[in-house]
Amino acid sequence: MAETKLINLKINDREVQVPQGTLVIEATRRLGIEVPSFCYYPGLSLQAACRMCLVEVEKMPKLQTACTLVASEGMVVRTNTDQVRNARKYMLEFLLTNHPLDCPVCDKGGECELQDMVFRYGADSSRFVEEKIHRPEEKWSDLVYYDAPRCILCFRCVRVCDEGMDVKALGVGMRGANSIIIPNGGDHLDCEECGMCIDICPVGALTSGTYRYKTRPWEMQYVSTICTHCSNGCKTTLSVRNHEILRANNRDLSGINNDFLCVKGRFGFDFTKHPERIKQPLLRKGEKLYPVSWEEAAQAAAKQLNELHAAYGPESVGFIGSNRTSNEENYLLQRMARATFGTNNIDHHRTADYTGLVTALGDRAADSSLTMEQLYQSRAVLLIGNDPTNQNPLVGWQIRAGIRHHGTKLFLLNSREIKLARKATQSIQLPAGQEAAAVRWLATGEGELPQELAEQLTALRAALEAEQDVAIVFGSELAGAAIGHLVAFGSKLPGTTRYMALGDYANSRGAADMGVLPDRLPGYAYLDNKTVAEALENLWDAKLSAKPGLTAPQMVEAAPSGKLKALYVVGANPLAHFGTLGYGRGKLQLLIVHEMFLTETAKQADIVFPAASAYEKDGSVTNTSGEIQLLHKAGEVMGTRSDFDLLRIMSHQLEKLGLGKAFHYKTPAAVFEEIRKAVPGYNVHLAGLLTGGAEPTKIQFSRNGQEPYDVPVQLIRSANDNLFTSGSLGRFCTMMQSLPEAEAKP
Repeated sequence: MAETKLINLKINDREVQVPQGTLVIEATRRLGIEVPSFCYYPGLSLQAACRMCLVEVEKMPKLQTACTLVASEGMVVRTNTDQVRNARKYMLEFLLTNHPLDCPVCDKGGECELQDMVFRYGADSSRFVEEKIHRPEEKWSDLVYYDAPRCILCFRCVRVCDEGMDVKALGVGMRGANSIIIPNGGDHLDCEECGMCIDICPVGALTSGTYRYKTRPWEMQYVSTICTHCSNGCKTTLSVRNHEILRANNRDLSGINNDFLCVKGRFGFDFTKHPERIKQPLLRKGEKLYPVSWEEAAQAAAKQLNELHAAYGPESVGFIGSNRTSNEENYLLQRMARATFGTNNIDHHRTADYTGLVTALGDRAADSSLTMEQLYQSRAVLLIGNDPTNQNPLVGWQIRAGIRHHGTKLFLLNSREIKLARKATQSIQLPAGQEAAAVRWLATGEGELPQELAEQLTALRAALEAEQDVAIVFGSELAGAAIGHLVAFGSKLPGTTRYMALGDYANSRGAADMGVLPDRLPGYAYLDNKTVAEALENLWDAKLSAKPGLTAPQMVEAAPSGKLKALYVVGANPLAHFGTLGYGRGKLQLLIVHEMFLTETAKQADIVFPAASAYEKDGSVTNTSGEIQLLHKAGEVMGTRSDFDLLRIMSHQLEKLGLGKAFHYKTPAAVFEEIRKAVPGYNVHLAGLLTGGAEPTKIQFSRNGQEPYDVPVQLIRSANDNLFTSGSLGRFCTMMQSLPEAEAKP
């Protein structure tokens, strides 16, 4: 790639060097000089509507808009002269012509860009004597309200909906002083309800139905954490008052998602205060679950687990983990299974074949993972299966942004009709379930395909071979041997080919990395890898089994027959995914569940422990692209405990009965320190994590002569969530479920 030419210019008598093509407003920011602007927004088309960014440029007779002026060699810019300050003051006076002075009640008060500029430039009076134009407030949806008199017509909302989201739900109606923003549904929004228009609005014209008239910005605490829904790992800043989450956004542009959040990330937090939250341990007595003390529940669980383990052996107990719990909790759960109980019956609901990808890449795994930033920067993307718009919204956003900003070429292989197809350079519609067959044909030329499809794939292969550094993104449609074919094809392409497997939930990748798998240790090492096994045995002071355990579906299937006596479920709902447990005497004798709500699985449990959500705990998670980020505790619900605490409590109770060693970690951070030593690729730089960044894992993997990896049919199961569903958790997100769009989705 050709090097970008640098140019020199002066801003307020300070010299600065910027890449050719840089806008003056961006050049000033490099020096920490603020040039106010309401309409300009990085990444969106230029509008020059508000005229607040006027600056003086030497040898130019008039003031220039810094948001549209491209810096040139030798340019001399001044941003704070008397002429500039007066121009901004007069512009504010004009903007306030019809703007209501209702700052004391406006939800944007205290964080309003217009309010800040009025204070700064002193537009304290107006020469306009005409009566202000009044319009009633409009409710566009349960989540979005519009107050037209407050609108300053910056058109940020229109542009982000059109260009960023590719939804086109907003437009401009009327003319002149009567201009207003109008929704595409006439009097309501017909869109994805992402709320981007609310957060991008510089004033209080667009407000959130979840937050309006509830509190003021200075009354809240702000906690940055990771969204608990899909696997993309978006950072969300939770606004908290009295331990209650009132709002979510990412206005500070931090995190891998910058300002992007979908409807789940921005509005899907109210499950934390749902009236059906479990707030006390439950113990089955007869046919019903009754509230009991923590001590009684913990002792009963440990006693029954110990008895079953002693009577029937290690293989009688199974553990099913979660892809929403933290890395630390997943690590402790698989350690409890392997070191305390001596079994590899440990698994989780796998929504993407991360094991297959790491195995296929082998010793290239560390350098072949595709991060979210690399996806955005890619000049060519091959998307196979999945529907990112609905299932992985940040991935969809990054692809659309790459197309807008870098001219990214998008190539699609899909058996479904997806929204991204209208952005694709080449899109091939496959017969249902034929993604794996198409990839095999690309890699080997083998397989029987219709002639028309074979010709299309030939053209696709030729197009990809003409690109450099292709990014390959795929969904659950590819697993095991199919991923091997994909990697074989990708290795033949020019440059460095990088891969991203798309899972469903917040820590699906982390659960697999931590070894919540029946045939792999943490870091995907094979069970018979003596070097890794011995290191873990020394670390855990326990003997590990090399016998592969049961998968999650196998554990559920074994329960009715009585082959499995006890099942320990942490934050999962296997009944909803893998069938119905045969509950009764002589079959599954003990079912223990950590859960927030009485799901299908929890309702059949013998013991239920009330668990904290991801927004109520500290720890780390790994997104679907293999990037680690930190969770931070925001809210708190009385009566619940984190899975980290629950597993610690259980380990101490079991040790009293002579089973295993207790966990003596005091904090999740202490567990993460052990993870950095025990899991290859997780020894990342802490500075990046602690400052709110994302650190990519560098998984080191060796096949050690093992056969190519494959998986049983239907083991990799996507939940096929859409923008308004989130597995078992989605049904308790009341705000999202109230939307007409949620009802319209399958």
